[in-house]
Amino acid sequence: MSTSPAAGLLARQLKQMQTDKDIPGISCGLADNNIFEWEVMLMINDECKFYGGGFFRARLSFPSEYPHLPPKMKFETPIFHPNIYPSGEVCISILHPPEEDKYGYESVSERWSPVQSPETILLSVISMLSGPNDESPANVEAARLWREDPKEFRRRCRKNVRESLGDE
Repeated sequence: MSTSPAAGLLARQLKQMQTDKDIPGISCGLADNNIFEWEVMLMINDECKFYGGGFFRARLSFPSEYPHLPPKMKFETPIFHPNIYPSGEVCISILHPPEEDKYGYESVSERWSPVQSPETILLSVISMLSGPNDESPANVEAARLWREDPKEFRRRCRKNVRESLGDE
C-alpha cells in the first residue's frame, strides 16, 4: 500500500517536531493513529501576559491536498480570544486558503502557502495569543473587551489558564 505525498510529508514534519528541541512549549502526536489528524499541546510560557502558564489542547486537521491547502486548527481547551471562534476554531491569516480575499482585507501573501508547516502555524498561533488582531474578530465579545475593558479581558484569559490546568 502506497502512502500519499501529503501523508509522507506530514510523517516527516511530525517526526521533526517531536525530535526538535528548539521548539519549546509545543507537543504534537497523532489523533486516532491518523497522520492527517494531530493532537497538539501548547504550553504557553509566562512571557505571554494573557495565557502564560496555560496548557491548551488543540487539533490540527490536514486536508488530503496538503501542503497546497491549509489545515484547520481548533482548540479543544476553552480559550477566550478575539481570533478564536467560541467553537475553538482558529482564525488566522496563514490558515486561510491561498486565494484572493473577497473582502479585500488580506493580501495573498498573508494567506496560506505551501512553504508553511505545522511548526510555523503553531508559532504563529502562539504569537497571536500575545497580540490579537481585533480588526477582523472571530469572537466579537473578546475583541470588544480587548479594546474597551482590558482588565476584564485579562480576567477571562486567566480563567481559561486556570481551567487548562484543572484548577476550576
